[in-house]
Amino acid sequence: MGEFIEALLFALVLVFLVIRPFIVQAFYIPSASMRPALWESDRILVNKFIYRFRQPQRFDVIVFKAPPEASPDEKDFIKRVIGLPGEIVEVKNGRVYINHKPLNENYVDEEWALPPPKKVPPHTVIRPEYEYGPYKVPPNMLFVMGDNRNNSKDSHYWQGLSMDRVLGKAMVIFWPPSRIGLVR
Repeated sequence: MGEFIEALLFALVLVFLVIRPFIVQAFYIPSASMRPALWESDRILVNKFIYRFRQPQRFDVIVFKAPPEASPDEKDFIKRVIGLPGEIVEVKNGRVYINHKPLNENYVDEEWALPPPKKVPPHTVIRPEYEYGPYKVPPNMLFVMGDNRNNSKDSHYWQGLSMDRVLGKAMVIFWPPSRIGLVR
């Protein structure tokens, strides 16, 4: 029995050493910048393997090393992919446009997204309170934004995000138990 436990522990350590750096990793959500999709203190699992086979797609929620302009110590950030290489991104009149067409964003419509004391009826779309662009996303770059647009430090601050900074795709909320589910 002792050999079995020793072998099991060795296998678990080996799996942890192989899986964590290359396949899946847990991350903690420190801010409200991605509400309503992710809340402060959520814990998520990130697929670090997926982008070896394909590029990030519009609306993917990704974890990445923050650009130096955003965080000198290169903290990990999490945002939603909005603009892809070659696309023109613009924010005007409270709407996001891709190649001069309004983007359908059904994930930013929660009443708490505005900072207090502002109140809006539930299910009212919260639009950015700033203007941006037009900005053409360079090759091998992404344009990322937090879902909580007015409370997110994202590409409208630092512009494009280099694809080589992307760590992976957020897949599952695993903590707290009341929030277990897919990241949407």
